[in-house]
Amino acid sequence: MDHAASDAMNDAPTQRGTAPPLQRSSMPVHPWRGVWPQLRQWLDARTGGVMTWRAGGADGAMRWPVVGSWRAPFASTDIPWQAALPWQQAASERRRKLAESVALGTALATMLILPAQPFEAAPLASTVYVLMFALLFAWVMAGFATAVMGLHAFRHGDRHALRVASLPARAVDPHARTALVMPIRHEAIGAVFGGLQAIVESLAAQPEASLFDVYVLSDSSDPDVRVAELSAFAALRSAVARTDAGLAARLHYRWRQHRTRRKAGNVADFCRRWGRRHRYMVVLDADSVMSGEALVTLVRLMEAHPDAGIIQTAPQPCGQDTLHARAHQFASRVTGRLFTLGMQHWQLGDAHYWGHNAILRVAPFMQHCALAPLPGRGGLSGDILSHDFVEAALMRRAGFHVWMVSDLRGSYEQVPPDLVEELRRDRRWCQGNLQNLRLVAEPGLHPAHRAMLLTGAMAYLSAPLWLGFVLLGLWLNLGVPLPDIEPGAALCARLLWITMVVMLVLPRMMGAWAVARSEEARRLGGAWGLARGVALEMLLSALYAPIRMVAHTGFVLAALTGWSIEWRSPPRDAQAVPHRLAWRAFWPGALAAGGVVFALAFGAPASLPIVLPLTVPLILAAPLAVWTSRPDVGERWRRRGWLLTPEERWTPAVLKRAWALARTPWPQPRWLDLLRQPVLLAQLMSQSVRTRTAGARRAARQQWVATAQAHGPQALDDAQRLHLLNEPHHLLPLLIVGAADAQDATDAGRSPMAAMASSSA
Repeated sequence: MDHAASDAMNDAPTQRGTAPPLQRSSMPVHPWRGVWPQLRQWLDARTGGVMTWRAGGADGAMRWPVVGSWRAPFASTDIPWQAALPWQQAASERRRKLAESVALGTALATMLILPAQPFEAAPLASTVYVLMFALLFAWVMAGFATAVMGLHAFRHGDRHALRVASLPARAVDPHARTALVMPIRHEAIGAVFGGLQAIVESLAAQPEASLFDVYVLSDSSDPDVRVAELSAFAALRSAVARTDAGLAARLHYRWRQHRTRRKAGNVADFCRRWGRRHRYMVVLDADSVMSGEALVTLVRLMEAHPDAGIIQTAPQPCGQDTLHARAHQFASRVTGRLFTLGMQHWQLGDAHYWGHNAILRVAPFMQHCALAPLPGRGGLSGDILSHDFVEAALMRRAGFHVWMVSDLRGSYEQVPPDLVEELRRDRRWCQGNLQNLRLVAEPGLHPAHRAMLLTGAMAYLSAPLWLGFVLLGLWLNLGVPLPDIEPGAALCARLLWITMVVMLVLPRMMGAWAVARSEEARRLGGAWGLARGVALEMLLSALYAPIRMVAHTGFVLAALTGWSIEWRSPPRDAQAVPHRLAWRAFWPGALAAGGVVFALAFGAPASLPIVLPLTVPLILAAPLAVWTSRPDVGERWRRRGWLLTPEERWTPAVLKRAWALARTPWPQPRWLDLLRQPVLLAQLMSQSVRTRTAGARRAARQQWVATAQAHGPQALDDAQRLHLLNEPHHLLPLLIVGAADAQDATDAGRSPMAAMASSSA
């Protein structure tokens, strides 16, 4: 080792390693039963009476009792969630009213549209058209009813909901150790570690900060990214140590060598290694920001409700400046609030888990929520992608409640900055939600969670239904000789279309009305700012709707046919979408829409007013995506007072700090910089637990080093470089003091070590 590296090692932090000592424990995985085995079991039970399955069969699989009745594939007996608590009775009553209103409204609408259909000329097509209409009307009606429930809860409160306002003033148990877990993969260094530093600093100001340990769980497979992560983590730990050395010592970084099952596998790996150290676990996304007060409040809520397995916050989207993101952020604060409160109203303790900005009880999560891969081949098999809905269902099956708390302040997230990134995210979500359809019949799941799995899939299946409904209706109008329709029937059909449009638009009006009567209205631009913001957001949503419909239809087909998808982290910083990328993403829809308009212009010009609202956005999708992705466009709308959010009028301290730190230059060295900067290599060695190797492992590392000495570091592949980062003492023979000589040698194709030798001579 040269003197510079030796001196740097002496100045390095005394704490060695970035992770605490292992405390391994098991997280058992139980195979899924599947739909068809459940149906076979149901048939057996129907013919042979009641058949009971118990936990721990001969094959070790989890068994749940199943009743021989018509409910058998979807219900079980003697399971923990069947206790009749007051909130459960209220939830059952609310769900019954929701189902009745949807069923009654759909039945009435279907009866009214029947006389306007050409059953005699096209019986099959007309029947399919009516069935599609019934499904889509029920879907729209369910959303509208949920928004109405949310408006009622917003105006009058909900005595059964979990609320911070009703939390008793009680000291937190000093044994309630809590892990703050942030899984990352190929993220923007400044945004991630700047946000995390703001969270940690806010947490350090709380008296209960000593209860928390912070874990950064990296799945990055690029050695350059990993070196940047390690360097940023060292800077984070150093910054925190200046004010709270104890908390700095509880900052941990873990890199997974075997990166399986994506985020769910990363969190499960953490649980198996260190889960038993903690009573609770707060899961964050890479773009999450939470205040220290919010984190402590989540722990207090868990302590006050020992039957709660998961408590999900309602994170507020903020921090993006593009017009696309601003519209989303504004809609979330106005319309999204009603849907959140509405879901909370009928879910209560059977709520969603969104995978981040939530606290989980670690012991039952480890015992009941491990996810087995789905058997088979194709896009709907393999690792479960939308793991959060499934984990909530399993936690509820185990008897623990899953709550959403909507009045907790200090929980934030980011949204995709542009339409292209939003659709990339939706493709992953689409495949994951369609996968979950295979789990609907799993024994023991609560009916509310079965409904959530179905609605999650329907959020994407509705797209091909809408597209098919529109195309079939167009064909019935153009390709089938229509009989004379009574004026009353035609009027009813038009009124039904108007009713569907009203149910899609009215929640925005209700949200604006509710917010206008609250104290938050001023921070959203006042009554005039709310009105024009809602109008602009509705216009953008109307333009986006056909684009999303066509894109989601393609995603559904891709998932059903097994097309592979790339699972990568979205960008955290807003950048304008290049025109070439936008056209590459949207040219098929634009070409198809242009062809339809051209054909109708010559063949059926009278139908153009019907199809233009759908085809024009598809033709203009690429320029629209580019324009709404430009940060300067969004900034101009903000300066004019459009689509404002409360965080822009009054920015919470944790957000202000996170945004400032994200703009601060963070160290982002690359892997080759380790060989040029002795201090950087010494810093990495100070973070490494493994200081020596032996046997075949050591021989392999020495062979890699010999290859690098002979042919230059570029001869090592990414896997070898990642392994050497785990054992950085092997890099010492490659250390280059003369960085310029090394770069010249690398460019000339000679060994940098040979260049050093000739330079020394």
